[in-house]
Parts: sequence; structure tokens; C-alpha cells
Amino acid sequence: MTAPLFGRAGAGPSGVPLGTWLKLPAVESAEIIAHAGFDFAVIDLEHAPLNLETAYRLVSTCAALGVTPLVRVPDHTPSTIQKILDAGAHGVLVPHVDTEDQARLVARACRFPPRGERGAGGTSRAGRWGTLPGSEYVEQGNRALCIPQLESERAVRNVEAIVALEDVDAVFVGTADLSMSMGLTPTDPAVEELVAHAIESARKAGKPCGLAFGAVPERAADAVAAGCGFVMLSNDTSMLASAAIDLVRSCAR
Repeated sequence: MTAPLFGRAGAGPSGVPLGTWLKLPAVESAEIIAHAGFDFAVIDLEHAPLNLETAYRLVSTCAALGVTPLVRVPDHTPSTIQKILDAGAHGVLVPHVDTEDQARLVARACRFPPRGERGAGGTSRAGRWGTLPGSEYVEQGNRALCIPQLESERAVRNVEAIVALEDVDAVFVGTADLSMSMGLTPTDPAVEELVAHAIESARKAGKPCGLAFGAVPERAADAVAAGCGFVMLSNDTSMLASAAIDLVRSCAR
């Protein structure tokens, strides 16, 4: 994803946007990753026990500190996407988008009529509590990032049609689910070939393709060199766990 979409210069390899996952229900996590210099955060409603109210607070904290707040919603439900965007999120990652039709429906949930089916909620945070002119609320809302996650071989085979949709802004390849669905490991050549296909297809469409790499920045750098448009490293829980384990082990030496 190009840095202007995130509103700041990229901190990742070669200047691409660098993000992480937020899984803890604590605004302190958002503050820490902001001070660390991450460009964006993805608040995880799919794989973490966070509710909408917690996501709302994390979105606000990230935005106030200059970190682009994205939210991974738990499913394709339009009402959830609408609430997240009216909470002020700059975009959504949507899991398990396998087809062009699914991607089109997700994109329509992110856009106001006539481009989509998102309902007007101008008295929300996204509308500055009703103080933002209606036309500006709609214009800004239609710029929210719609990022389908490709997490199956079927999804990657459909990537050209998905990225061709006007209101799909980027795609994110979930290599863990992709490889699991194929009965392989993320580093298997067959999986890597599909990932490369997704990156190249998105590049040809002029749209970024993102990947996550745990705590292995070297792999992120290699992916950026291969054309990856935005990268994610680790998450707040894993960073805390890793630091705690290292500290205890260092004391035991």
C-alpha cells in the first residue's frame, strides 16, 4: 500500500507502510506502537476477544497519535463494517474473501449510495458528531480502505477479478490460512508461488498487496523487494511475550 493512503511516510523496508496487530483490550498498546513508529495498526476483531466498544477506543487512540487505524472485522456482515467505519476507522480488512462476488459485496458495504449500501451516520465520530457537512462526510467515508483478505487457493486464483473492482483498494494474503487450506507450510514452494502471483496481479492493477511476517523483519524486506506493498510484523501480545521470556531467560544465565 502506498504511503499516502496511510497518511504518512512508510517506516518499513524501502519506505513501505509498516503495521502490526492489536489484540489486547488496552489503549496502552496503541500508544506504545505509535511511539515505536509504526505507520498503521490493525485492530483484530477476528482472532482476539475484543468488542466494538474496545475497538472504538483503540481506533480513536491510534488516530490521535498519527497511526492509521484499520480494523479486521470478524466476517462480511455489512452492519459490523458500517459501525467500524462510523467509529472512525480508516478502513477494514475482511477475512476469507474468496470470490469476485464476495469482494464486491464487501466493497459495497464500505461505500455510500450509489456506489454501495453503507447507511448514513453523520452524527458518529466519522461525521465529527454531526458537525461535518454531509457531502464531506460522504466523500471521506468513500475513501475508507477496503482490503479483502485472500486466504485460500481459490481466493488467490480469483485475485485478478478482485483487484479489478474499483472499490477494492488493496488485498492482504493470509499465508497461514492459505497454506493450512492446502495442507502445506507457508514456506512451501506452491504457497510461495501463489503469494507471488497475488503480489504481481495486484501490482498490475495498481493496487498494493500486503503480507504479515510475525517477528521476522528479514522476510518482510525480501517481500518488499519482490513487490509487496505493505507489511505487518508481530502483534502486541507476541511482543510482550517475547520481551518477558527474553528477560527471564537473561536472568537465569
